[in-house]
Amino acid sequence: MDSSSLAVNRRHRRAKTDRPDGHKRLTMLLRYSAGEQRVWSIVRVPSLEEEDRRQLHRALAATKQDRTRVINRIKGLRASPGLVMPPGGDFPQPREVLRLWDGSPLPAGLRRRLGQEWEHVQALPQRIAQLEADRRAVLQTAEDAVTKKGQQLLMLKGMGMNSAWVFVMEFFGWRAFRPRQAVGALSGLPPTPYLSGNTAYERGIANAGNSYIRAMAIEIAWGWLRFQPASALTRWYQPRFGHGSSRLRRIGMVALARKRLMALWRFVETGVLPDGAALKAAVWL
Repeated sequence: MDSSSLAVNRRHRRAKTDRPDGHKRLTMLLRYSAGEQRVWSIVRVPSLEEEDRRQLHRALAATKQDRTRVINRIKGLRASPGLVMPPGGDFPQPREVLRLWDGSPLPAGLRRRLGQEWEHVQALPQRIAQLEADRRAVLQTAEDAVTKKGQQLLMLKGMGMNSAWVFVMEFFGWRAFRPRQAVGALSGLPPTPYLSGNTAYERGIANAGNSYIRAMAIEIAWGWLRFQPASALTRWYQPRFGHGSSRLRRIGMVALARKRLMALWRFVETGVLPDGAALKAAVWL
């Protein structure tokens, strides 16, 4: 059960011990067994197998973050003595011939650390390529139902390997959604309204939900407008937000990402193509 389902009397002091909490949970369990289905919210915990499927893309995301972090560290090490790193990210000259602003050579400790960090940067692309090759091999050879959902998503224009894999392994592959509203709730994309008396306004999306899905859904929603211009979702977005300010377009993009996520869930579960969406002529892995 979700811990927030345990009601607490906020007007009186309450002992926080295991005994009253246990009595409260037992009472709620009896009510649930008697047929009161909405007495609590159930926490859906993925199995070990379902959690293990997530390790590949999470390792890939962590490795890319490590590459960015090490490159930024090198830029900081070079900036402190006044050496600017070029946009390409490579050393313009061997470290032995680099000079400070007054023509003096780099200190030995700084030169040695720059070499160590650069060796780290050169090793990370090989690891990223290996992880991407492992993911591609799984999509090409696996025959299980979860991987087939990823292959099905790849048939849509505007869906790449990164988005299809994350959507399935983090979302569609382990959770059986019943109402479509549960898809938006788990992604963290629904709005959070504030209603108190005559005051009513939207507070935007919260930090709840799966962060991998939320970031990928919003990122891919921008590409949906380009690759699926004839779809019903694009025709819904353009007259409402397409000609507005940049802030209004970003707000509308969150709504489009939520609607698109529900359409993709319906597509992988029932095979119903999103209205007006086009398929790729061929899928290359």
